[in-house]
Amino acid sequence: MRRALAELSATLGPFVALIVVMSLVTDIHYGLALLIAPLASGFLVRIFIIQHDCGHGSFFPSRRANDAAGRILSIFTFTPYGAWRHEHALHHKGSAHLERRGVGDIKLLTVREYAALTRFGRMRYRLLRNPLFLVCIGGPVYFMILNRVPWGRSVPAHEISGSIFGLDAALLVAFLITGQLFGFMSVAAIVIPIAIGASMIGVWLFYVQHQFEDAQWYDGRTWSFRVAALYGSSYYCLPKPLAWLTGYIGIHTIHHLNLGIPFYRLPECLDAAPELKSFNRLTFWGSVSDSVRYKLWDEDRRCLVGYPR
Repeated sequence: MRRALAELSATLGPFVALIVVMSLVTDIHYGLALLIAPLASGFLVRIFIIQHDCGHGSFFPSRRANDAAGRILSIFTFTPYGAWRHEHALHHKGSAHLERRGVGDIKLLTVREYAALTRFGRMRYRLLRNPLFLVCIGGPVYFMILNRVPWGRSVPAHEISGSIFGLDAALLVAFLITGQLFGFMSVAAIVIPIAIGASMIGVWLFYVQHQFEDAQWYDGRTWSFRVAALYGSSYYCLPKPLAWLTGYIGIHTIHHLNLGIPFYRLPECLDAAPELKSFNRLTFWGSVSDSVRYKLWDEDRRCLVGYPR
């Protein structure tokens, strides 16, 4: 509990301080606030990772504390806690499973499925898989707009509507209160760029953690939880400051192997299993290259490939 509270304080404290600084420098020039926004977005990503761990029941010792913190933090992240927890649990149960795609993951087609699409369908798939579109447009639209409604998602609306509408109401109340205190335009001018930046970072991280050169996917006969966790997830090796800011979520193989490990213990686990430091290791520039090159799963060659010419 002590370590969890320390991590929470080390995340929320700087985040709130950055918002205060942004509001102060806005009076001088709004451009100064925008220069600070990327760092605030990084801390918002870390807040999301804490909410994510609360959903796994791994951040605090008790489930009640995890759920309470997760719901409060969802007001910062624009992500409904209960709905995300439900969808993300399905993602872990079917990660790297070809027959369970489409729940909490980035859309991936096989070579045969892509070949069977119409010309319009191929154009649509190419657009959705384009890293610039996915990150710059898809991320903000998903977190800030699609997360406001329970329809058109991978789970039935009636199972998650309470979580989504509850957060919508909380966001409305928070915006009305802060808007009355500080001005609605001022609040929006600070919150929106931070939220957009965080959503872009979050989608990028989620994309590269399962879409890389050596990633493996399995059918129902060959899939197993542990094998899929190891061979279907990457170790995204980021510089230490960025790894800390993103809640060490780049150590994704270990996270998928054991959901009960809180993010602040992942580096210790990696040090205890040094063989995993070179397993599915992905650098930033390597992730950029892979995001452009690998788009489809080739069932015959059992690897990710680019689009056919």
